[in-house]
Amino acid sequence: MVSISELQSYDHAAAYETVRHVIPEVEWAMYADDIEAIQRLKVEHDAVILAHNYMTPEVFHGVADIKGDSLALAREAEKVDAGTIVLAGVHFMAETAKLLNPSKRVLLPDLRSGCSLAESITPEDIAQLRKDHPGAPVVTYVNTSAAVKAASDICCTSGNAVKIITSLGVDKVIMIPDQYLAKNIAALTGVEVVTHPGACEVHERFTPLDIVQIRQGHPGVTVLAHPECPPEVVAEADFAGSTADMQRYVEDEQPASVALITECSMSDNIAAQHPDLEFVRPCNLCPHMKRNTLGAIRKALETGGPEIEVDPSVAAPARRAIDRMLEVH
Repeated sequence: MVSISELQSYDHAAAYETVRHVIPEVEWAMYADDIEAIQRLKVEHDAVILAHNYMTPEVFHGVADIKGDSLALAREAEKVDAGTIVLAGVHFMAETAKLLNPSKRVLLPDLRSGCSLAESITPEDIAQLRKDHPGAPVVTYVNTSAAVKAASDICCTSGNAVKIITSLGVDKVIMIPDQYLAKNIAALTGVEVVTHPGACEVHERFTPLDIVQIRQGHPGVTVLAHPECPPEVVAEADFAGSTADMQRYVEDEQPASVALITECSMSDNIAAQHPDLEFVRPCNLCPHMKRNTLGAIRKALETGGPEIEVDPSVAAPARRAIDRMLEVH
């Protein structure tokens, strides 16, 4: 949380040093009014901004207080002291923040910030899967609505899915809704995984040929893929993991040249912190994430909306599925 003293000493030019390798100075100057206004509004409205790794650099490095992947944001949401949470991400993330902080006001800058995965499945689909596979626990990716979480047994993220599934001690699970993540996790656990035909509109567009061409154009490049990519894409990569796993890999291994097979703002945000590394950018953008502009965040703080609410009858079982995940990891 930015304090008033920090706000008074905020230096826009100094802040630019973090992003100077990924944002032209003339472009950064255009963000100045919004960034400085957001810093002031956070103090005035006792607010904190949680930003997913797919935010653009001016949001991620310019105004975010807490940054990370879905698991990190879920964990940190519970620790927030501020009365207002602005979730710079997509709708299901804002719902999760509200589930974990029912007494706080949670704002989503743009209600159109949806998710192809969240929209691919309903509680009715889960009921049918349970009927078709009696006794199999339902492991639900956090990229889902609160209503779907409420119909599930336990949640997972791409970063902790292996640990969650192995913790159940069963031979068969229903894993929804991302078919590719489920198949990739099944290969790692040896557990029979029942899938659902959902997919991320960003990651499903990557192909093995993309990686082949990247390697041809950049000999020696290290390729890191998100497990929401199809299994044949993951098989072509040097490493597969969540966005947090990718970031740790870059920090620990320091590859001279790296390609992140995921939403391309991720590369910009890590590149800002590692200017000496070469980042090859196969750029697939998430249109929903990109609705979290500085202008939208500023307006949310100024107007106090859009505010996210979750029906109490849904919130309790959905929170239970999330808590079960957090107890494991």
